[in-house]
Amino acid sequence: MADTIKLVEYSCAERIATVALNRPEKLNAFTDCLTRELASALQRFDQDGSADLAILCGNGRAFSSGADVQQEQLLDRQALERSRDPMGRGHPFAELLRRCEHWKPVIAAVHGYVLGMALGLALECDLVVAEEGTQFQITETPRGLGGYRHWALLKARGAAAFADEVSLTGRFFSAEEARAAGIVSRLAPRAMARAVAAELAAEIVKNPPLGVRETVRIRRWHTSRLADEVAVQTEGLKLHLTVDFGEAVRAFAEKRKPGPFKAK
Repeated sequence: MADTIKLVEYSCAERIATVALNRPEKLNAFTDCLTRELASALQRFDQDGSADLAILCGNGRAFSSGADVQQEQLLDRQALERSRDPMGRGHPFAELLRRCEHWKPVIAAVHGYVLGMALGLALECDLVVAEEGTQFQITETPRGLGGYRHWALLKARGAAAFADEVSLTGRFFSAEEARAAGIVSRLAPRAMARAVAAELAAEIVKNPPLGVRETVRIRRWHTSRLADEVAVQTEGLKLHLTVDFGEAVRAFAEKRKPGPFKAK
């Protein structure tokens, strides 16, 4: 029998680990299975004594298109009621970079599309390197889930009015806009995101690791504080159970314009 294809690939060389999303035929869209494999790979990195830093990237045409709508959002009412709010506290995806002991830095090297959940993941990383022309979007806004968690993570990075705009409109924005807003650390030429991230990683791993890790710990604490406060305030909303969410998801799957929305 052929080996099962890994949804997340892990390798390490010269103190730098590479964690690659490997569902390219679906633009690395997240399912529960992919989330579990990514959590396992990040835990492996945290415990890997030969790794001081990780580059998180995606194989194929995109970093990730976010949640797999067919598998994660087109569910019946009972299944949705059993599921966790994807924007809320305790959802496995929200905890991916928080279940660590050693506070090693992670650089997101992104290209193609960075949408919805994938944008949240990139913003949780310590640094972001983006290929020119990369497109970002808070897809939770047009789906009816609200862009408040992304808003918090963008605000924590100092994105100010830009965070307000993209969270409320849910529009696409480019790597160049993200760089201007202070979200992206470095822009990379086409097909060079991983290479530029590797150059940045090499600069970091020259330093004594404990000092780097303490900086990561403090940075992540401050970044997550606002996101956690927002999560507490919105915990009871359950927007994934609303009529408007169901309509928005069905419209996306059917490739039609959604609405009219009912505000319920």
